[in-house]
Amino acid sequence: MKRFYDTVAVKELAGVFAVTLDGREIKTPQKQLLAIPVRELAQAVAAEWVAQEDDILPDSMPLTRMSNTALDRVGPRREIVINELVNYAHTDLLCYREDAEQSLIKQQEEHWQTVLDWLDGEHDIHLLSTSGILPITQNDKAIARLSAIISQLSDFELTAFHALVTGFGSISLGLALIKGFRNFDECWNASILEQSFQEEAWGTDSEVDEKRTELNAEMQMNLTFWRLLQG
Repeated sequence: MKRFYDTVAVKELAGVFAVTLDGREIKTPQKQLLAIPVRELAQAVAAEWVAQEDDILPDSMPLTRMSNTALDRVGPRREIVINELVNYAHTDLLCYREDAEQSLIKQQEEHWQTVLDWLDGEHDIHLLSTSGILPITQNDKAIARLSAIISQLSDFELTAFHALVTGFGSISLGLALIKGFRNFDECWNASILEQSFQEEAWGTDSEVDEKRTELNAEMQMNLTFWRLLQG
């Protein structure tokens, strides 16, 4: 699509913030007002529209896309999204451990168990772990506590958190990041711990490495979205 506007601005409307193009408010794909709850995020979305040149390139506007998702897809399906996230506890990366390679077991204990211990001690969420790949079912108390914490998130926060959890493959790492127990690099390195271990022994695959680099960049943008929501 060709760029069709000259000016971009942010204006407040009844406690939310709208981005305008030549004075007209942007709408979501589902024709809702793109009502953004925090001025800082609205300004960042506006900057994406300012940055467009002759053609509008949606792939270059991740913050706009995530805002649309929050309004069109997450808000109307809020309880479904919360249940999807809670169910990650049953398949959480950190709960499935190596059962033979001692060096990897030691690293998992250092980088994974410390997160689970924090989750237990700080939030009273005790997640079971196992060695091997047989599935485990987390206890009802842990699931209820997770649901209570996640339910406190706004639709926009839920959008960012869902993206972080799916990227890490771990609700534990997602919570450790947004609660400030671990920084992004620590969570990222924990999420690729097994891959890194195997690559140290067998070398890297350029295609896998490229996809991982793309995911890392996407995850950092998800975190940017989260941080802008915090004001």
